[in-house]
Amino acid sequence: MEFLIPILLGLGLFAAIFGIRYLQNKENMLMIQNGMDPGVRRPVGPSFTALKVGLLMIGSGLGLFLAFVLDNTILNFRQGIDEDNPAIYFSLIAIFGGLGLFISHLIEKKSNQEK
Repeated sequence: MEFLIPILLGLGLFAAIFGIRYLQNKENMLMIQNGMDPGVRRPVGPSFTALKVGLLMIGSGLGLFLAFVLDNTILNFRQGIDEDNPAIYFSLIAIFGGLGLFISHLIEKKSNQEK
């Protein structure tokens, strides 16, 4: 049964990419039929994708590091029991990742107001 997992994942990925591309093409054809330019809806300004991804990774890394430090120092008060605390890892990664995206939003907003 486990041999089906990579096959189904591959088929699912292919179907998702094919579906997205098919719908984009269909939308572009309808825009051309109605006399619209399909390239107008694409943003012309600077792209902040690298900033978003970078700050998301920095925030996630800080959250993971802080969770590791907290788990091995402050929250490790029970001697002899070596248990990981997965809740703190997930929550701090989400908090700091969201904080990174929020900082990215503030930088983009400031850049757009200057123009």
